Amino acid sequence: MSPVKTTCNESRRTTLKLGLAAAASAAFSASILSTGRAAAQQKQPAQPQNADANTAAAQTVGTKQQPFTFDALSARMQAKAKEDYKAPESSLPDVVANLNYDQHRAIRYRPEKALWRTEPVEFHLQAFYPGWVFKDTTTIFIGTDGVFQQHVFDAADFEYRPPLDPSKFQSLKLPGVAGFRIHAPLQRPDYFDELVTFLGASYFRALGSGSRYGLSARGLAINTATSEAEEFPRFNAFYVDQPTPADTSIRLMAELDSQSLTGAYEFIITPGHTTTIDVTCRLFPRAEISRLGIAPLTSMYTFGENDHSDHDDFRPEVHDSDGLFIIRASGEEMWRPLKNPKTLALSYFQETSPKAFGLLQRDRDFTHYQDTEARYDLRPSLMIEPQGDWGNGTIELVEIPTDSEANDNIAAFWVPADKPKAGGKLEYRYRMDWGLRTEKPTLLARVSGTYVGVGGNAAQASESPKSRRFAINFEGGAIHNLPADAEIDPQIDIPKNARLINSSLSRLPGGGWRLSIEIEREDSEPVELRVKLSMLQRIVSETWLYQWTNK
Repeated sequence: MSPVKTTCNESRRTTLKLGLAAAASAAFSASILSTGRAAAQQKQPAQPQNADANTAAAQTVGTKQQPFTFDALSARMQAKAKEDYKAPESSLPDVVANLNYDQHRAIRYRPEKALWRTEPVEFHLQAFYPGWVFKDTTTIFIGTDGVFQQHVFDAADFEYRPPLDPSKFQSLKLPGVAGFRIHAPLQRPDYFDELVTFLGASYFRALGSGSRYGLSARGLAINTATSEAEEFPRFNAFYVDQPTPADTSIRLMAELDSQSLTGAYEFIITPGHTTTIDVTCRLFPRAEISRLGIAPLTSMYTFGENDHSDHDDFRPEVHDSDGLFIIRASGEEMWRPLKNPKTLALSYFQETSPKAFGLLQRDRDFTHYQDTEARYDLRPSLMIEPQGDWGNGTIELVEIPTDSEANDNIAAFWVPADKPKAGGKLEYRYRMDWGLRTEKPTLLARVSGTYVGVGGNAAQASESPKSRRFAINFEGGAIHNLPADAEIDPQIDIPKNARLINSSLSRLPGGGWRLSIEIEREDSEPVELRVKLSMLQRIVSETWLYQWTNK
């Protein structure tokens, strides 16, 4: 099965990450639905927000005597886990449920109707219209001091542009919305940029200053890349604290539900050059889960400097992320360049309570992409920093073949060593850092480029495909400006199914170092390579990891 493809407007390209389908042995496919970015928010003159005609019928959660807290939400979801799962029933009017892609894109939220638009606060909220692929709606509650009132969005909150007939929508009562986005002044105080979007299943994404939407996160991954059917848990309801003028962060809670579990989530979102989201999730399994993915990330890698030979494209690189970064509990920092493989590729990194992991867009040079519309050089990186002891587990990297940049084909997440059991309870806390620069300063040299080609004499067409040359650039850190005759010792780990033919270390013209290695494989199995630099018996670079396959 091939990845699902849909047309997207490349001038506003952004992909809605609706999931990675289940794999059966060697067969695995991504189920991706792409949509053009909602029109950029336009600066509007301040207008009074109209009172919602349906507010009187809305639900209220919590009281002044018994506020609705995160503990209360957790107790509710734990009790719900003891009940059989009930799939949400779609109650959309036919004219909404039957919208196609172009029709759905013609509907936009009216910026002047944004929640808190007329108040002196740092956050505004806008909703997404249901329909097209968003037939399951979510409910949004707005609260103060633990008392939450459902906000019922009216059809008049939206603009219906051609080819739609607005008269067919104005009298409709919406059972809920597809999702929402929060705006904040990221660049300047008089303009509210998109900050974070929650849309589709449990997917969400965020921006730091100067970045453009790229990779996504989701609340949870269940049975991704296994022989069992993958589940896509949904955020069915959100509880958003109404911001005050003094707030520099906004807090919201969410209910998560799926066939195998329920969950309670708390998000504290703080905008900035690097936007942070502090997440607490409490999970309550209904059944044993084969593979539970905590803090899952979803991205796109079509081709790049280390993986471009099959792409006839004027652009040198096309990707939202270019590598997986891991900081182990020991402090070792590792970099694994991403690939677009010929067949499904799975990589496992066994860890005990890692300090951090994430999918990064490390290359920020526009000339390496040459794309004035997509601006892949501005796609955000996303770092996950676990809080507390996560115990034993595995960071899993999934790489799926794709022939289109409209498809997300990369996933990464934490899998606990022990399978969750029915009736149990799990809690995970982590910080998410979204932005152009999410790596902390270090004295270690970073991998700035990986280049791969045929081994031996590349001009000889008869060269054996069993030989491959790898050139790894290390830049920055304490060794960046050492003289060319500095005694740096490469540590090269080669598995038993391959052998090192030769290696050399040389000075880069602009500073930094290049390690070139030529490897010959002994069989058709993947070759896992590991390289780092040392000096005076001390490690002076991060660890470069690579999986060389012959497919």
